[in-house]
Amino acid sequence: MSFAQEMLELKSLLEARGHSCLIPNETIGYADGKIEVGRDGSEGARRKIEHDLIRDHHRKIEQSDAILVVNHSKKGVENYIGGNTFLEMGFAYILGKKIFLLNDIPELDLIKEELLAMQPVILKGELQRLV
Repeated sequence: MSFAQEMLELKSLLEARGHSCLIPNETIGYADGKIEVGRDGSEGARRKIEHDLIRDHHRKIEQSDAILVVNHSKKGVENYIGGNTFLEMGFAYILGKKIFLLNDIPELDLIKEELLAMQPVILKGELQRLV
């Protein structure tokens, strides 16, 4: 949720181009500062449990044709993809949904091969490449 404001901006841009977009329930709260991102940049396990966020994200992926991952630099990693996002990408892949990455695949040894195997479409920051 570190990129909540950008997620809202991308949602508006995509909707202006005729796409329908689902975003995590609390995106607006994070974007306007009503919900604070934890010190480590995560939502925190307690919040995920209390609001059943993992299942909620899965349901939204089920309803979608594709997912767009907003992967900017974070925690010293260029094009960072964290655990929650990786899980969501896995859901999308298993459900046969198209996966778009806003930026390149990160150099994360633990998950790079899995990310490559999911065959995401890399937009290189160019939304017009969405098809």
